[in-house]
Amino acid sequence: MISVCSARTIQASPSPIHFFFPPNRRRIGSNVLRISSNFSTRCSSDYDEYSEAQSERIANYAGTRLEETVDVNPGKVRLDSWISCRINGISRARVQSSIRAGLVSVNGRVIDKVSHNVKAGDVINCTISELQPLRAEPEDIDLDIVYEDEHVLVVNKPAHMVVHPAPGNATGTLVNAILNHCSLPMVATSTGENESDSDVSDDEFSSIGVFSRVSEAPIRPGIVHRLDKGTSGLLVVAKDEHSHAHLSAQFKQHSIERVYISLTCGVPPSTAGRIEMPICRDPNNRIRMTAIDGTKNNPHAKYAASRYNVMEILAQGGSSLVEWRLETGRTHQIRAHAKYMGIPLLGDEVYGGTKSMAMSLLRTRASSNCHGQLMQLVSSLERPCLHALTLGFVHPHTGKNIRFSCPPPTDFTEILSQLREIGTQKEMLRLPNNSILKLRWSSMQQ
Repeated sequence: MISVCSARTIQASPSPIHFFFPPNRRRIGSNVLRISSNFSTRCSSDYDEYSEAQSERIANYAGTRLEETVDVNPGKVRLDSWISCRINGISRARVQSSIRAGLVSVNGRVIDKVSHNVKAGDVINCTISELQPLRAEPEDIDLDIVYEDEHVLVVNKPAHMVVHPAPGNATGTLVNAILNHCSLPMVATSTGENESDSDVSDDEFSSIGVFSRVSEAPIRPGIVHRLDKGTSGLLVVAKDEHSHAHLSAQFKQHSIERVYISLTCGVPPSTAGRIEMPICRDPNNRIRMTAIDGTKNNPHAKYAASRYNVMEILAQGGSSLVEWRLETGRTHQIRAHAKYMGIPLLGDEVYGGTKSMAMSLLRTRASSNCHGQLMQLVSSLERPCLHALTLGFVHPHTGKNIRFSCPPPTDFTEILSQLREIGTQKEMLRLPNNSILKLRWSSMQQ
């Protein structure tokens, strides 16, 4: 049984580990491909999520070539959009930078306008530009440090904080804060392709290289996994190479314990279950993933499995408090699986948990004198209600199993409290005093 009573709670038992940011003394490639009319099949379906993350984030597409004739009339389609659809996994921002750099020609003429419309018969040649490293500077940003030793740092990430710099999010990230905490100078970070999409970063494995300004040699790759910008909760950072490799291996082997809690629109069809549904990028919206029927032949879909428990039915069935345990770590896995089940996360505008949907579910279940309160509640939602509650792993150096639990932030607990006032059915546990700071439930045991 796990007692979630404090962000400082640590449970230890035998096992080793290491990481890449030094202890705070103050204590406080180039690919060239010819792509035919079919989409590139860079990511084999045999890859696990670790291999997927490595291939999508470390391979930067520099030098990738597209030589193709538009064989059918695509309608009114922009050049940047057309190229993005032909190179699997690349961001449109990256394609746009290549076009503006003069690396794209149509019918032998260089085109530097990203909105240029393509038409049937156009011969398009494109070479993807070099990926420029992003400069990250130390920033004095408060960190909620749950645990720290000379090898490992466990942080309670607030909602709305991006994990590491990316185009559009060059400052205010967790990496900026860690550089300051560990007294490191300004560095250049190698940026994977998907990182240019700030919203595509839910708990996927990620090895972030940190480079010195002079030699550009990798010195401290410390970020092993990531949480989406809107997700709050626990995240581990490595301070040395051994710890980084050790933790990365644990993620690859699915031995890391990760427990999340969420508030959903509606209630799952059963109080507990397991969803095994492949996930791939949504062809109509590249910042969104989609769960697809496993019987469909999609070479880009990746195996994904999640387990869930309904902990409380809230607001007379208009919402529920759900615990999630990940067996794999795909991008936006919980959000995509929740949407597939018809219970998108409350506040998740990208995956269907919109304000209008929430109001339509809650309004019919609450008395008319609660509608004003409901409107205020729903309008205050600024992120998906998802929190990384528990993180457990084998310490790279000591070999001990350590586990950390951290209660959700105020915005989550306030919404939960208001939903309880509308009406609650306890399913798996007791949550006294409108608080989840003292949760106890046996369902969290493996």
